[in-house]
Amino acid sequence: MSAELISVLPFVIFILSMAVVPLINLGWWEKNYYYFSFIPAVITILFYFFVINNSEKIFHSFFEYISFISLIFSLYVVAGGIFLKIKGKSTPLKNVLFLLIGSLLANFIGTIGASIILIRPFINSNKYHLKPYHIIFFIFSVCNIAGCLTPLGNPPLFIGFLKGVPFFWMLNNIFIVWVICILYLLVVFYAIDKLNYNKIGKSIREQIEVKGEEFKISGISNIILFLVIIFSVFLKEPVFLRDVIMLLCAVLSYKFTPKEIHSRNGFSFAPIREVAILFFAIFITMVPVVSYLSDKHTELGNISTSLIYWLTGAMTSILDNAPAYLNSLTFSMSVSGFSVNNPVEVAEFINLNSVLFGAVTVSSVFFGAMTYLGNGPNFIIRAIAENKGLKMPGFLRYIYAYSVPVLIPIFVLVWLLFF
Repeated sequence: MSAELISVLPFVIFILSMAVVPLINLGWWEKNYYYFSFIPAVITILFYFFVINNSEKIFHSFFEYISFISLIFSLYVVAGGIFLKIKGKSTPLKNVLFLLIGSLLANFIGTIGASIILIRPFINSNKYHLKPYHIIFFIFSVCNIAGCLTPLGNPPLFIGFLKGVPFFWMLNNIFIVWVICILYLLVVFYAIDKLNYNKIGKSIREQIEVKGEEFKISGISNIILFLVIIFSVFLKEPVFLRDVIMLLCAVLSYKFTPKEIHSRNGFSFAPIREVAILFFAIFITMVPVVSYLSDKHTELGNISTSLIYWLTGAMTSILDNAPAYLNSLTFSMSVSGFSVNNPVEVAEFINLNSVLFGAVTVSSVFFGAMTYLGNGPNFIIRAIAENKGLKMPGFLRYIYAYSVPVLIPIFVLVWLLFF
């Protein structure tokens, strides 16, 4: 086995561990996941520093990780400082409107930001008839498919923006795909929620439909910090200014947000700590994978848009949407002789292969909803729901009872219509 293939093993072992171990023993994984993260990352770092003497690639990936986690972390902290209470209790129609608003909002404050802000009021307003499908459709829409229109919406799109993808490319090119999928999810959710709602007693339904407490929002200052984070995304020079601004917003938010708001939100650093550790391992161990694909592009042969759509979706489902996006984009560009690390070549590739790039973008975002592993917010929202006392389905049940029957039909339709 060549040194190149050996260098890919830490990534393969880490991804398999992340996908399989939680299925075997989720509790043990939650207590020991950092071992599976840091050990492969350290092995990769040592290989590049002392075996092939190419530390530059490790530093390059680490700097990208800093930009990535700065955005994710700052959105998480600032969102945790906003407490939202909606008026009254939710009916199926109100739930649909809530998910629609969340789907729009996710494109401006990120799927993590929108999820953290909205999940608690969504749970509280549905407490009279809360079921796992409420949370799962929230994950489908707000946590994943919703954030497909801007780089702020979803981690892989932000990575693409860092690589040179124009900010408004998604909005201009895949808006109709987004509309079709969101409308489909809302219709299916309404049908399920209406059936469940009709099954509860008449007295409870009447209690739900009675006007409740007035709309309330606390932590207004954090909304301003959200706007600062959003506008800082456009800053590219000087180096790390954008990251410093984002992290400063997070520090200010945490320091000046009243403890009462954090208490009401059940705010904790545990979920974002897990995301940060897992993504550190992903960014580092991906370096040899990306290098291998770039170096071997002449041997990979021709690729089709269909292949890229389903391959990216499969990778997203079993690992995470950010590395799936980066690997698929690297693979697609390498076959055509372009480098993913050159912003000019990224822009040229997109102009020449807009449909292919659209397939990479859509599948890496949409398929993130297929499993709990597909996107960072999925973990966070599941944990919040369980802390509220709702028993959520395990990894396998989530797939065969919810994501496959609900999502695969619309993903097939999108493929037939567009890719």
